Amino acid sequence: MRQEISVNKAINRGHLIVNIPVFICIIGIPALSLYLSNQNLIPKWGIGIGFVLGFVVAWLVWSFMITKWRIWAFNNVRNVHELKKRAIQEKLIWNDGNIFEKTEIRTLEDKEQLKKLEKKFDKEDVHREDYSIPPKTIIKFSKSLGIFELIISILITGVGIYFISKGTNKSYVLGGIMGLIGIYSSIKELRKILNNKPQIIIDNKGIETITTEFKNWTNIESEEVIQEGYGKSAKSYLTYWYDDEIFEKIEIDKLDITHQQLENIIRTYRIRNNKNYR
Repeated sequence: MRQEISVNKAINRGHLIVNIPVFICIIGIPALSLYLSNQNLIPKWGIGIGFVLGFVVAWLVWSFMITKWRIWAFNNVRNVHELKKRAIQEKLIWNDGNIFEKTEIRTLEDKEQLKKLEKKFDKEDVHREDYSIPPKTIIKFSKSLGIFELIISILITGVGIYFISKGTNKSYVLGGIMGLIGIYSSIKELRKILNNKPQIIIDNKGIETITTEFKNWTNIESEEVIQEGYGKSAKSYLTYWYDDEIFEKIEIDKLDITHQQLENIIRTYRIRNNKNYR
């Protein structure tokens, strides 16, 4: 009997066989063209071609390898719904129907295998309780992240003061803008550091957030951790519906918990609640 692979292992292998070769192409080919140009082996305009070529080759590598990874991963992982969601969140694959998803290189054999694997999505994922999770989880603002961002804000303020001290009209304007941004951001981050109020409380009975009073699991549905946006602008949220028609959505990026940790926590508490009501 074939041994099933965990979602984490499949995602890690995806980064290894897909993203690392892509990164090598994007960085390596332009670097090689720069070296060859410095050695007078190719003309200076060859550097520009190197950057374009690096991007093109990287995209071809991704288009080919991501298909191979899809077939292997969805064939060996039991929880394909979780796998697909994680792969999208970690920028391994694109959402269904996305124009970039259509650039994946798939042979007729690949398409047939992927078609067969679609049947696995007819089954719900199977999850186990994580016994390491305590009876109650209290989530607050991340102190370490707050301190780091406070330091950055103070540095911005310092740079603003430096420009003001130069005494020219342009430096006054630039320094003033940077100073105001730095002071505002510093105050904002300092408030978060000093804020010890729980932003999210989750236990075997239900969920409470800073914006929504406690709701029992029996009144909650479709709870999940989602990610919106791409790249540095991407944000993660805890979302759920309660009392049949009210939607709760709270950002978690500034909290002392990761996306994957929170997913595991809400899954475990849901399992525990279901056990109690059997």
